[in-house]
Amino acid sequence: MDKSVEFSYEELAIATDDFSLNNKIGQGGFGSVYYAELRGEKAAIKKMGMQASKEFLSEPKVLTNVHHLNLVRLIGYCVEDSLFLVYEYIENGNLSQHLHSSSGRDPLPWSTRVNIALDSARGLEYIHEYTVPVYIHRDIKPANILIDKNFRGKVADFGLTKLTEYGTASLNSSLAGTFGYMSPEYTQYGKISPKIDVYAFGVVLFELISGMEAVRLVALVVFSALPLLTIYENVLSRPDAGEYLHKLVDPRLGDDYPFDSVCKLVELAKACTQEDPQLRPGMRSIAVALVSL
Repeated sequence: MDKSVEFSYEELAIATDDFSLNNKIGQGGFGSVYYAELRGEKAAIKKMGMQASKEFLSEPKVLTNVHHLNLVRLIGYCVEDSLFLVYEYIENGNLSQHLHSSSGRDPLPWSTRVNIALDSARGLEYIHEYTVPVYIHRDIKPANILIDKNFRGKVADFGLTKLTEYGTASLNSSLAGTFGYMSPEYTQYGKISPKIDVYAFGVVLFELISGMEAVRLVALVVFSALPLLTIYENVLSRPDAGEYLHKLVDPRLGDDYPFDSVCKLVELAKACTQEDPQLRPGMRSIAVALVSL
């Protein structure tokens, strides 16, 4: 924790008006998030109970060791009855809110979507290839990609991050993550490697293209979960796939997108979500491909 600031509970309580509802900006499975201004800087404070605190002890350890433009920055922490993590405040919420919510947000332009994909890829490339030991996020999804004031992406929420030994191809682990984003080798055998993040990133690419959620509820006789990936697989297997791809592009974009760019992003997403992890590209190759778009 040597690179982050230790705050007192009193300082955090004053900055959040004693963690009032007026300052609450988010709620997750592990706790609440509050807006604050601390020492002249806007911040978001994640407040967790003690049980959740144990689950998230990996997060400050990770974030004090990794520093990158496209990873959310940990400012500091506080431990008093529970764990409080203080992050830089990211103005525009998360990618999920922009893609899926009905809150009246304007649809993200195509170029912005590609930029956010590139930013996220660069953040993941850094933790996969430039840190020792290597880190694996294990919960890549739009809700964990934050959007700053310039509409650039930052990867957030490292609570489920698994630390791997440098050079280890894969190792077994207990299951953690979000349904719809977990790769086959992870859900079936618990095997983890950087390629499970690649798989989840591919699903996010499909969401950026379509505006649909990873798991879509389809009304049949009863409601059943139809993964977004299955929808794309069905279309891409058709001989006239190009004709049908238009129908899978987010309708809020209208015709305001370059179709060749959509096709290339679909191909990249398809490569990322190959069943065999050995066939998926690495994040460095993915970032290079996204730069070309």
